[in-house]
Amino acid sequence: MYPAKADTDRRKKYMTKYLITGGAGFIGSHLAEALLARGDEVWVVDDLSTGSIVNIDPLRGHARFHYTIDTIMNLPLMAELIDRVDGVFHLAAAVGVKLIFDHPVETIQTNIRGTEIVLDLASRKRRKVQITSSSEVYGKGIKAPFAEDDDLLLGPTTCPRWAYACSKAIDEFLALAYWKENGMPTVVTRFFNTVGPRQTGMYGMVIPRFVGQALAGEPLTVFGDGSQRRCFVHVADVVRAVIALMENDAANGQVFNIGNTEEISILDLARRVIELSGSRSEIRLVPFAEAYGGDFEDLNRRVPDVTRLAALVDWNRLIPLDDTIRSVIGFLRRA
Repeated sequence: MYPAKADTDRRKKYMTKYLITGGAGFIGSHLAEALLARGDEVWVVDDLSTGSIVNIDPLRGHARFHYTIDTIMNLPLMAELIDRVDGVFHLAAAVGVKLIFDHPVETIQTNIRGTEIVLDLASRKRRKVQITSSSEVYGKGIKAPFAEDDDLLLGPTTCPRWAYACSKAIDEFLALAYWKENGMPTVVTRFFNTVGPRQTGMYGMVIPRFVGQALAGEPLTVFGDGSQRRCFVHVADVVRAVIALMENDAANGQVFNIGNTEEISILDLARRVIELSGSRSEIRLVPFAEAYGGDFEDLNRRVPDVTRLAALVDWNRLIPLDDTIRSVIGFLRRA
């Protein structure tokens, strides 16, 4: 992996204290590791609905690491945790297309009410909050690459996928409203297909699902015809970006895409996984209706415009896709 750039590696004059909601999750656990490595103190809260205690097992004996297994809906707990820290990375949310389709009520409640609680409590203490959003908010937009100020085009309310997109958009509106109305420092980050070790294919994440199938010698199931194109970024690069944005006051009140601009079709991605894993698996095309039901809607391209991010963070050298896939293969082989 490439080393962290100077924008996130500056010498710190004092230890910073951070709360990570959803900190036992895939991205949250990597973020906790990075912050501890810098000398920060980290609190994590996670209800383990999609996160795993295994993700933070290596951190639990660290003197500057603290964790609580509970929901962010616990107001007294959240008030106490936010009172202890200097800033909040709010990552707790429903994740993955499969979970969103299977549990739409939980998706909406967690994303909206949880974010409302975090922002309300943080505003009372003037703590900076970084709200994690998603490229899903761009909906069915056909303009690519997607820029942060582009119009959002969501589908009908009868399709659960757009409930998730709408809930994340409301999170963004809330965060930006706190900045505009109260001057509370907030930043919104829209993630585009973050990948790496510890990510599970259980909730529909495509690369760990492909890798798991390849290592087991099973057919790689490609939904639709596989022509849909996506961009994938390694979790280490994402963590580097979110830390840099948290530290930079110029990011306050803004929305940032975080992703790679290198595109690949899902069919070619499956072929790449088979090649890199040395698997003899075949590829099987599965209709979207069979995978998610008849009301599923997908979009052909999702590519980020990272101009705004690159103005504040060194985004010129990202971990290549092949290395990203290899990191997932290595992790799942050891699991």
